[in-house]
Amino acid sequence: MSSKPLLVLGTANRKKGLELAKLLSPVWLNLRMLADFPDAKSVVERGESFAANAALKAVGHARHLGHWVLAEDSGLVVDALDGAPGVLSARYSGTQATDESNNRLLLEQLGDTPAERRTARFVCHITVSDQSGAIRAESEASCRGRILFELKGTHGFGYDPLFEIVEYHRSFGQLGPLVKSALSHRAKAACRIVPQLVELVESGELGD
Repeated sequence: MSSKPLLVLGTANRKKGLELAKLLSPVWLNLRMLADFPDAKSVVERGESFAANAALKAVGHARHLGHWVLAEDSGLVVDALDGAPGVLSARYSGTQATDESNNRLLLEQLGDTPAERRTARFVCHITVSDQSGAIRAESEASCRGRILFELKGTHGFGYDPLFEIVEYHRSFGQLGPLVKSALSHRAKAACRIVPQLVELVESGELGD
């Protein structure tokens, strides 16, 4: 093998892309971001599940760019809110949502719900598509915790400062990237996709 096969990470979220790149580093790949392709287009996430949205992004970007694409869809599922924000996690507070406005709305929606009823889980679904739009690998994982009454910590992004890992009595925002890389939903899903990617690379299938 003279050069690393190219795999595009189908996300416009730089922080998420960097996190994915680190998690996928064990695989012999040339990882690129959507930002590296000036003609990349946005994909409407109209799916009703994380799996459906991950497939829409992976297939849509792969067909448009003509490269293999790995895309993921992830979000927060809060039991007391009947699964919200779910697939709307990134835009929970509207089309112009920010991490701050999403966290603020989540706290408002939960109000004074007691700690024992603030259980939640992060879910991540990863899908890999070849350049023709055929799905070649998938994985899904989750991470359970609960929602705090206030933001704690400055690490991570999204809902990390509100999501407490109960066993550690700390939020992802407090635990930092090292612990998150071992415990998070995205880390677990990446761990499950890595052997599939290795097999595709070693077989010579993954490549331009």
